[in-house]
Amino acid sequence: MSVRPAWEVRENEDATRWFDVQLAFTDGAHVEALAVVAGGRVGVEDVRAQPALSLDDLAVLADWIEDSLAEACCAGAGTAPEAGGGQGRRARPAWPRGAEGRWLVAQEYRAAQQDGADPVLAVMCATGHSRRKCLRLIGQARDAGLLTPRRARR
Repeated sequence: MSVRPAWEVRENEDATRWFDVQLAFTDGAHVEALAVVAGGRVGVEDVRAQPALSLDDLAVLADWIEDSLAEACCAGAGTAPEAGGGQGRRARPAWPRGAEGRWLVAQEYRAAQQDGADPVLAVMCATGHSRRKCLRLIGQARDAGLLTPRRARR
């Protein structure tokens, strides 16, 4: 299964995202779908399958692709990544500055560690910032005493 962002429409703080989803089965069958994620719900707008899907299979298609869409949206980290394709300035989720922002970075970091996920990636998904900026935010949270020091200082 592969999931690729197709496009995104933002209105105020709400975003509607479309994804190209492709499923390939071992028997040679394949399904291509256009899925939409809005308001925490998954919808399927277009489906092409070879051979054709039965009504029962079509009814569970959203269940088949829901977990992969959640991963593509970084749903486990709090917010979804921006699907801008590098065109123009990307909108970022609102992220508080100062002590509150450092505290939230520390929370995301620790939650990802406990789940066995990459903590830097979790902070990237939550803040919408680049890896370099997130490493800087994590360092600030460490300096504020919200995370354990990386190395013992001499």
